[in-house]
Amino acid sequence: MVGKCAIRGEHGASGRSSGRRAPLCWLSLAPLLLGSLAGCDGFGAGSGIRPPRAVDAAALVHTSTLRDADPGQPFTVTAQPGATLTDVTLTSPDGRLVAGALDQDGHGWHSTARLVPGTHYAARIAVSDGHGGRGEETADVSTKAADRLLTATLGPDPARAVYGVGEPLTVQLSEAVDDPKARAEVEGDLSVVSDPPVTGAWHWVDGKNLHFRPQEYWPANTTVKLGYDAQGHAIDGHGLYGGAPVSVSFRTGDRVEAIVDAAAHQLTFKRNGTVTATIPVTTGRPGFDTRNGVKVVLSKEREVEMKSETIGIAKDSSDSFDLKVEWATRVTWSGEYVHAAPWSVSSQGVENVSHGCTGMTTAYAKWFFEQTRVGDIVQVINSRGHQMEPFGNGFGDWNVAWDAWLRGSALGRTVDTTAPAPEPQAAATLHPQS
Repeated sequence: MVGKCAIRGEHGASGRSSGRRAPLCWLSLAPLLLGSLAGCDGFGAGSGIRPPRAVDAAALVHTSTLRDADPGQPFTVTAQPGATLTDVTLTSPDGRLVAGALDQDGHGWHSTARLVPGTHYAARIAVSDGHGGRGEETADVSTKAADRLLTATLGPDPARAVYGVGEPLTVQLSEAVDDPKARAEVEGDLSVVSDPPVTGAWHWVDGKNLHFRPQEYWPANTTVKLGYDAQGHAIDGHGLYGGAPVSVSFRTGDRVEAIVDAAAHQLTFKRNGTVTATIPVTTGRPGFDTRNGVKVVLSKEREVEMKSETIGIAKDSSDSFDLKVEWATRVTWSGEYVHAAPWSVSSQGVENVSHGCTGMTTAYAKWFFEQTRVGDIVQVINSRGHQMEPFGNGFGDWNVAWDAWLRGSALGRTVDTTAPAPEPQAAATLHPQS
């Protein structure tokens, strides 16, 4: 009787095979089937044991569709009654093995990793007829192309390696996904890993955009990785499949928070919880009150031209302006900045006279500009203005209560960003017959 051997396949976290196979007792099946047997099974000259009889493997196995197969379904191989599969491999065009599982009784095998639309695979099937005969069959397997591919653009921009602790993660899809079940599929294909780990959640802004944030700000000096891997995944059951996997990584810097008290006309600057500066400021005057709430630094501009027409003030109005502004730190897309305002120095720390921005001396504005980075927090309190918008005018994500944020998740659950443990090596036991 031939002794059993096990072949281990090493698979990554995505479920795809790494392409390496570590045999406990290696069998090179093609020579076994047609030539002399040696090594593990003990066949060899003078052994008195005859090698197995070669049989037609094609007559002993049945496979799922070989041409234009549905990539959303596994590739399967089934042995005919009395026969037993001894090994099955499915290889992708890059030479990697597709993860799969052999049934315990040896009569069936199916791929467990997703198949990619519009892709050709090579299948190799070894089978025993149960009466001393063995055979091998090879086949080309092709999947049909997807009608539509759902790709994703991830943020923040990987061109910047370090962000502030208020920076949310963003996903922009190539087309709108409105069905709740399809949204859940998309959410399930997204991964967030951070060190240290946090508790966070996804929130759908609209059909094409979703954001992720922790329940609290990111911890200082945290590494974060966002990934989207939906390749080969049927999203909506109507021809929409996940596109190529993408990822983005960054880390956070110190926890920097600027609290602007519009009533006290003062900005308090904190780094990692310690107050390092208090700055006299002026904010929006009545009718142009600065928005309350948490904002996130969007960009920094050494000099920017500010025109009143961009905020709806007519050019010939007494409120119109056209200014070259220095050391401008942007916090909304509509034009709210923290910037140098040398024309209002006498009002800074005393009264609010701006058109909505936070103004300070040129020296303080330069210092603030140099102390902050994209993603840092600017929070306005005690203004008579409206609340910062959650979306569309920058990142007002932190103004959404946590319970409401969770309701925006298609899966309705929090995400633990702890890195997954390495998967154990999977072993598939062969069932050779004597």
